Amino acid sequence: MLENCRNARERWGGVSDLIDRWLKERQELLVMYCDLSGETEGAEPEILHRKLMRMCEVLVDYVSAGHFEIYEQLIQEAKEFNDGGLELAAKVYPRLEQTTEIALNFNDKLDDCEPTEAGMKAMIDDLSKLGEALESRFEMEDFLIEHLHNVHAGKEAPV
Repeated sequence: MLENCRNARERWGGVSDLIDRWLKERQELLVMYCDLSGETEGAEPEILHRKLMRMCEVLVDYVSAGHFEIYEQLIQEAKEFNDGGLELAAKVYPRLEQTTEIALNFNDKLDDCEPTEAGMKAMIDDLSKLGEALESRFEMEDFLIEHLHNVHAGKEAPV
């Protein structure tokens, strides 16, 4: 998953400052996720809780930037070029929204969770589900960037 993130940055780095910042935030999120996935055994519940809280801050920022900045930019570009991109987005966005719900539900659950061993065990169990949702989300986002943005690189929208 981390390697796919690096490949996306290599392919799309420099396309726009907005996408660059977003992909950097994605990489930060993935590093935090991998760090948490690897050190759950025997970790102090309070420390684990703090790390999960920090990861969730980045997660919510990332998801929000996607919905309120990146996707809007991609939709605008699809409208300008009017080459089937809106139909493509209409098929993918509902699936992206499902992953958003999973991410926000994870964040909400963490907000309500006490930093106890039992609480952290439940969160770590949900962390793998979140990871699956994120992997799917990243693939869909990469697909949209490729088909709604990169396809138009260097072209001017029809008037």
